[in-house]
Amino acid sequence: MTDRLYLRDADLRSFEATVVSVHDDRVELDRTAFYATSGGQPHDTGHITWDTGAASVVDVRSDGARVLHHLAGPVPAVGTVITGEVDNERRHQLMRTHTAMHVLCGVIWREWHRPVTGGNMEPLQARMDFELTELPEDFKERVEQLCNAEVAADRPIEVSFLARGEALSDDDLIRTKVNLIPESVTQIRVVDIVGLDRQADGGTHVSSTGQVGRLEVVKTESKGKGFKRVRIRLHDA
Repeated sequence: MTDRLYLRDADLRSFEATVVSVHDDRVELDRTAFYATSGGQPHDTGHITWDTGAASVVDVRSDGARVLHHLAGPVPAVGTVITGEVDNERRHQLMRTHTAMHVLCGVIWREWHRPVTGGNMEPLQARMDFELTELPEDFKERVEQLCNAEVAADRPIEVSFLARGEALSDDDLIRTKVNLIPESVTQIRVVDIVGLDRQADGGTHVSSTGQVGRLEVVKTESKGKGFKRVRIRLHDA
């Protein structure tokens, strides 16, 4: 099992770890700060170094409880102690984006009480799908205004862990249409935008909504009867 350091400290960029297995150009570490693609959030990039070499980390994927790092360059042997460096710009943009998605989700839930049916993101842009039927004529403008009001409020963001049974008994923690938490997960990580949105979530986030930047609702789309897609983009100001 790989210790996923980012679950407890999303600001960690540099760390030491030991290579525990090698699979062609992929290495498993005993601990990592590199985020593995999941929940609509793409992987981190960066590099690892060791006494006799260095390689770029170009992809990171989960394999059950393990995290595999796809390398471009030489591959260290099992037992090698490495230093990992996460690309800060990409990670921080993804943190801003993921938090923006939760702001959007919180606004939709508060105003219309409708769940998320899907979502995906890239640095500074994302889309979320909601179980919505008809949209008010001013929906796009109103959602953008409400989201930016939450950004301006600079709400703190807190991370905690709950026992699985306790977390799943709280209906408000699961905002997706389908519960996507694997049965093997016994401790549920909860991300709380204080006063707006509290969800079970495994992604990385900034520490307050004020760090998100200006949120633009680019467009809304119909994805079939009763389902609407909202596309957003982030700006620095």
